[in-house]
Amino acid sequence: QVQLVESGGGLVQAGGSLSLSCTASGRPMSSYVMGWFRQAPGLEREFVAAISWNGGNTNYSDPVKDRFAISRDNAKNAVYLQMNSLKPEDTAVYYCAVDWPGLLTTTRPEDYDYWGQGTQVTVSS
Repeated sequence: QVQLVESGGGLVQAGGSLSLSCTASGRPMSSYVMGWFRQAPGLEREFVAAISWNGGNTNYSDPVKDRFAISRDNAKNAVYLQMNSLKPEDTAVYYCAVDWPGLLTTTRPEDYDYWGQGTQVTVSS
């Protein structure tokens, strides 16, 4: 079994920045895609960003493109999301996820096999 734990969420003013982290624990894994999703109250879970095993391929949703940056450290089984120029509409619970085995940076939640508990991000206006 694999467990994912997110951290780094919090309350920030519009225009500010936050950095999220997600660390995996459990059995060893390789060749997996890691991604971030978010869910606001009353809305369905939406794709934010994903990164391939070697870091060579990234995928961002249009609302966060040029503001967020995803990265990973396979030695630590970790994925990160740097969020800049935050807007109130970014407010949501953010989840990290793993697609194993995986090659493409898929945007579909149903393609991911493991999920974290989520961390709250609130952006005030």
